[in-house]
Amino acid sequence: MRGNKYGAKKTVKDGIEFASKMEAERYRMLMLLERAGEISELTLQPAFVLVEPFTKMGKKKRGIKYTADFMYKENGQVIVEDVKGFAARDFSLRKTLFDVRNPDIILRLVTMTGGGWKVK
Repeated sequence: MRGNKYGAKKTVKDGIEFASKMEAERYRMLMLLERAGEISELTLQPAFVLVEPFTKMGKKKRGIKYTADFMYKENGQVIVEDVKGFAARDFSLRKTLFDVRNPDIILRLVTMTGGGWKVK
């Protein structure tokens, strides 16, 4: 399997193809949390519109969509997670656009360190 531009290698877990080994591992962890009743309604690859398509000076412009890695409920709160080896430069802009459009949803950046999962 081919990796992505950051060197991550696609990984298959439970018959599902993930963009990286880290994302597949986070899926395994979230599945355990769901089975334990800590989270519910786990969803893979939820998509969100950050900017609607628009027209400028007579030219149609595409909107901007964002596809996260996971979405679930934790204590009644909707949580969206993006699993990354590091925070990409554009993540803070993406998070700001996401927060403006989805004020009631928490967007978390999840990375893995030597000591375990780190949530920002």
